Amino acid sequence: MLQAFARTFQSTSRPETLAVVDLGSNSFRLEVGRVEGDQIFRLDTWRETIRFGAGIDAKGNLTLAARKAALACLARFRERLSGLHPSAVRAVATNTFRVARNASTFLPQAQAALGFPIDIIGGHEEARLIYLGVAHVLPASNEPRLVIDIGGGSTEFIIGRGMTPERLESLKLGCVSISQRFFANGELRAEAFRAAETDARAHIDAIAREFGPEHWREAFASSGTALALAAILEGNGLSSGGITQDGLARLRKRMIGAGRISRLTLEGVKPERAPVLAGGFAIMAAAMSELDVERISPVGGALRLGVLYDLLGRTVKRDSRAVTVESLSERYHVDKPHAQRVAALAKALYLAASPSPDADNAQRVEWAALLHEIGFSVSHIGFHKHSAYILENADMPGFSAQDQRHLAMLVMGCRGGLSKMEPVLADNDFAAQVLALRLGVLFHHARREIDTPRIKLAVRRQIQFGIAKRWLKAHPLSARLLEVERAEWKSIGRGWKS
Repeated sequence: MLQAFARTFQSTSRPETLAVVDLGSNSFRLEVGRVEGDQIFRLDTWRETIRFGAGIDAKGNLTLAARKAALACLARFRERLSGLHPSAVRAVATNTFRVARNASTFLPQAQAALGFPIDIIGGHEEARLIYLGVAHVLPASNEPRLVIDIGGGSTEFIIGRGMTPERLESLKLGCVSISQRFFANGELRAEAFRAAETDARAHIDAIAREFGPEHWREAFASSGTALALAAILEGNGLSSGGITQDGLARLRKRMIGAGRISRLTLEGVKPERAPVLAGGFAIMAAAMSELDVERISPVGGALRLGVLYDLLGRTVKRDSRAVTVESLSERYHVDKPHAQRVAALAKALYLAASPSPDADNAQRVEWAALLHEIGFSVSHIGFHKHSAYILENADMPGFSAQDQRHLAMLVMGCRGGLSKMEPVLADNDFAAQVLALRLGVLFHHARREIDTPRIKLAVRRQIQFGIAKRWLKAHPLSARLLEVERAEWKSIGRGWKS
């Protein structure tokens, strides 16, 4: 019975079309790609300049105007995404969603408007995905490369070889935030440039030793800021190719001479980029100076293409999240045979027990089981609490912040009292996930292979549990543990009918 449920959720076809929604601090973007073999070819791109990062008030909350603009944009994106399977679409939100105080309350509204889940990704995960996108458009090479991506609210620095990022960093520097602080009225004064570049250099100085020229051979810059600066420098004869320190010095002089952004008459200055051009310039100039970069080449790809290829990996190749789970298991010396036994039973029980089993949640249950004992590296006493802390706070490539919290909550509930989780257990599907994991741990308490009994399990308003009395009689300790488990669920108002 349990195996039949598992087979129902196996993927049988590869996607022909994938889509990504990138909710940045400066603009929201939608990109659709066609899958051909291991390659993705862009079919459609839609961009709206929202300047979402500028919509945070003095208290750190997203303003009503910013939220309305975002929802309207997402509704338009929804129309273009209509008909695509949820597994073929991934929406990611970056720095503004990470820092806004009311982001958690706005997120459900945004998801409803878009019609798809939205993952808030951390800075290191954003950097990893950026590098993945850039690596797919650069020629193959094993030489170390520096990639800088200046976004609206954060700037990512990556050093990698081939398809593998080796060093990742994300700083809270963005063209929107710097433009707001130092060039808010549109004036382009020399002292404003000095202040903005000094501020940016102070941030970048903290990572300069790890990202200096001795660690890479070539330097690249992705994102709209880099492409805009390169176009302006080359289009106005300020650089013979790419972005150079000398070219930036000449551009700075021209910008200061104009006095105001509205009076800047240079080839390549697009109206939608102009309000944040000075902020992006300041970050680029500071980065090149601090990291001793003489010339940096603009490159396409970046976050959206990285998300598309990561999504392709989830559907037809190797899921980066599975690689992360394996890596954590190795790092924390998990007893793999035991964890795999727990995971197999827990996943099967969830698929049988949930009123609306979901393939993604089944995968989360499996991963939570595989990692539920990583806290043993800290202490055997209360190990599940240490495991939950690690899962919520570690750098986990491929996982969103919501995914990490979900795994952490499952692992926190894998043993012990349930009162700490009572509010979230009101959801029957999540309750089924927690119960399945707890039972997976319970039945394997002896940490060896067992003759798994036939189990009937359903989680509705009341938990329905069935197991042969003969098996219970032959396994008195397991029977006792099941009595304790039943009492624990009844203590939080979830009846248990055998």
